[in-house]
Amino acid sequence: MVVQQNNNQIARFGVFELDLSTGELRKSGVKLRLQGQPIQVLTLLLERAGDVVTREELRQKLWASDTFVDFDHSLNTAINKVRETLGDSASSPRYVETLARRGYRFIAPVQAPVQAPPAQGAADSGGAASVQPASHEPPPPAPTLHPELEVPIPRRGLTRGLFALIQVMYLCFYLAALFRLHEVQRIADSFLPLWAATTLAAAVMVTAGVGIPLRCYLLSAVGFDHQRLDEKFRQMFPFVLALDQLWAIAPFLLMEKIGLGAAFAASAALLYLPFSERTLIRLAYLRPGLPERRLDGTNLTDSP
Repeated sequence: MVVQQNNNQIARFGVFELDLSTGELRKSGVKLRLQGQPIQVLTLLLERAGDVVTREELRQKLWASDTFVDFDHSLNTAINKVRETLGDSASSPRYVETLARRGYRFIAPVQAPVQAPPAQGAADSGGAASVQPASHEPPPPAPTLHPELEVPIPRRGLTRGLFALIQVMYLCFYLAALFRLHEVQRIADSFLPLWAATTLAAAVMVTAGVGIPLRCYLLSAVGFDHQRLDEKFRQMFPFVLALDQLWAIAPFLLMEKIGLGAAFAASAALLYLPFSERTLIRLAYLRPGLPERRLDGTNLTDSP
């Protein structure tokens, strides 16, 4: 538990540090914009790190009894703002854990607050300048490993953004193919018999028609941070894999313009994309109940 002892204390967790006296939150030394009730909620959770802070306790400490507000909505908004700033999520929490119908608990290891050193050169009682011992800050904690993939867990915003870009890319593929379907037919006619060229054009039209709503769903799901997207994507992955593998041959339709080597390289990259999509989803939506580990081999526990 974090206990304040003076007005100059800093609590550190991961790459973040919070000045408990001023309410300034920093990430790797850069000040973050978190103010008002969200920073008050975070401060209280850090002071009680490892303990459950009930919703009633938060209401009593942060909302006056004569204040008429929608407390549940205000508290949920403050918690969501804290999680957004920390890059955390309710489904796979690394910092703020929700305990249903009870409250919240700060679960990341928190380094004890340190007292700010007095000004250098202050005179002692005998008039001589006091010599301050050199401070030895503990090294930052090792990055957290994904329990299944054995890689450091990146920021969720990065993984979700990359996944969304892949969906936009496929949407562009589908739309371009449909808008230039006659060109696809012409290219197919140049190296395939008529029946095969017609079948290829029909396959492009059908798979693009199916792929457009699929990509729109995935794009909206990751954009709105659907918490069960990992489960949904696992179920639809065989279909996504088959669809993406089929479209991986699309670069060969441009072989006349880009050459055989470039078409082969682009096709190889497209063959890998569905597996990268699955990995990005697994990184962004960590399944609950899996213990996270650090690079030094230690497990993260529910309390610091």
